[in-house]
Amino acid sequence: MSVLPSSGSATYMDSGNQNPDTFNNFFERWLVEQNQHLRELVAASRQQSSVDEQSLRCLVQRVLDHYEHYYKAKAKWGKQDVLAMLSPSWTSKFEDAFLWIGGWRPSIAFHLLYSKSGMQLEDQLDELIRGMGRGDLGDLSPTQLSRINELQTKTIREEKEISEKMAKHQESVADSSMVELSHLVSEMMRKGDEDGVDVEKDKVESAMESKEEGLKEILLRADDLRLRTLKTVIHILNPIQSVHFFIAAAELHLRIHEWGKQIDHKHHQPS
Repeated sequence: MSVLPSSGSATYMDSGNQNPDTFNNFFERWLVEQNQHLRELVAASRQQSSVDEQSLRCLVQRVLDHYEHYYKAKAKWGKQDVLAMLSPSWTSKFEDAFLWIGGWRPSIAFHLLYSKSGMQLEDQLDELIRGMGRGDLGDLSPTQLSRINELQTKTIREEKEISEKMAKHQESVADSSMVELSHLVSEMMRKGDEDGVDVEKDKVESAMESKEEGLKEILLRADDLRLRTLKTVIHILNPIQSVHFFIAAAELHLRIHEWGKQIDHKHHQPS
């Protein structure tokens, strides 16, 4: 998962090249880099027997750093335009339908891990029976499975806490102060009192900014949980298992993004 932000309208001036940039542009570059990492990961998985463990560790760390770079950039953009981060223009409508607070739900990491593990376990059953495992996600040890289960429980608990905080914040849009302010301004508009509406403008801006600040805090917590979950999963896995996990994650992300964009394009075609 460069620089600072925008939604498409607002821009940020990259201090490195002094060119206006947007998160949309950053995201497109990040996808290109993810695709390159995917090619490297696949190559490493196919040459597993001839690639030393240190080289695998370096590759895994590069990919992990790439995700961390994404979240650092997103945090900077989010300070400028949190609404754009929560309603991204760079993803497809299909992807949007599965978003959890501006990104992937952290517990999905475990569904991905178990799905890939099951596929690889089934693929090597005969070899495992002969005691010749491949060392991939089909070979998770009892200790690893226990640690993953413990992490999953903790992650789901934190995920629930953040969801509840978001729900409470969403409900605050109809608190007494917002209802009173909306009624006051509506009455002025009905009376054609433009001066009165202008007088209340500061109150309106203050109320909206307060809601945005709450969203920034929640988004930061959600992204922090996403990154911590990813890092801890990788810490539990060995290097070649991490390679296979990152392959599955990249393939799923890139293909869903591609398929979602195709659906968007299809829906925009004249009937």
